[in-house]
Amino acid sequence: MRLPLPSPLEHVNVFALDEGQGWTLVDTGLSTGRSRGIWAALLAGPLGGRPVERVILTHHHPDHVGLAGWFQAEAGAELWTSRTAWLFARMLTLDEQARPRPETLDFYRGAGMDPALLAERAAERPFNFADVVAPMPLGFRALAEGDRIRTGGRDWDVRLGDGHAPDHVTLWSRDDGLVIGGDQLLSSISPNLGVYATEPLNDPVAGWLESCTRLAAYAREDHLVLPGHKLPFTGLPTRLVQLIENHHGALARLLEALAEERTACDCFGVLYRREIGTGEYGLALAEAVGHLNHLYLTGRATRRRRADGAWLYRRSGAG
Repeated sequence: MRLPLPSPLEHVNVFALDEGQGWTLVDTGLSTGRSRGIWAALLAGPLGGRPVERVILTHHHPDHVGLAGWFQAEAGAELWTSRTAWLFARMLTLDEQARPRPETLDFYRGAGMDPALLAERAAERPFNFADVVAPMPLGFRALAEGDRIRTGGRDWDVRLGDGHAPDHVTLWSRDDGLVIGGDQLLSSISPNLGVYATEPLNDPVAGWLESCTRLAAYAREDHLVLPGHKLPFTGLPTRLVQLIENHHGALARLLEALAEERTACDCFGVLYRREIGTGEYGLALAEAVGHLNHLYLTGRATRRRRADGAWLYRRSGAG
């Protein structure tokens, strides 16, 4: 099933696994009146009026976790996810802000955000998880690497990804060729590998490359991957190679451009090779910092503070 998103992605894929008397849902969509109305129609129609007994959450991002707490509170559903995903989701729903925190503004300044845009952001209410994520009650079951669970008449191996979201849950059926990939395994786009003020020196690119390489050992050509966005697909071994090479290519372009000092925001054209609009500026900034952090932490780039607080990056040995 697909639920709408107010972004260029347009939709998030969610899945219902038949448990006989009820359903297990994989991911939930945003917590909006529109999404609740769609779920009411789905439950009364295609899902036959049977209850939601469990929600499996692939990762903590709002389009996936948005209504997990609502299903817990309203339907009594259990929530199963990785410990990291639950902690991040619950922490962020409780951290509601009327204005950006000083640490967030320092992070934007460090990335080289235009001063006029920074002043505008400082005066606005920022995006809050609580805007589109329902309150999350206490109580969940932690899923860890190597676990085996039963749902939808199948036994599934739990394998965790990283980079796009920490401890991202993927499920690999032992009984047929189904793989539930969330945003870790996508057919035609690469998920955002972003860094935020929460963990400003995080290296999501390293996590992404490691987890894609590790998951490739399990991938088969006949796997049918059910992803968080876009269409289901086969050919997973080739796709994992593409997902790895996409970021190696971005790093190579970035290293070449860092013959001269650049801020993260100076790198948009190099990384994305297109104009970045207002609606995607934040994600672009976060991912640019992610790639620069990788080069810096692996010793391939250096950085220094500019007088205005922005970090200037340069290829190691350049100049």
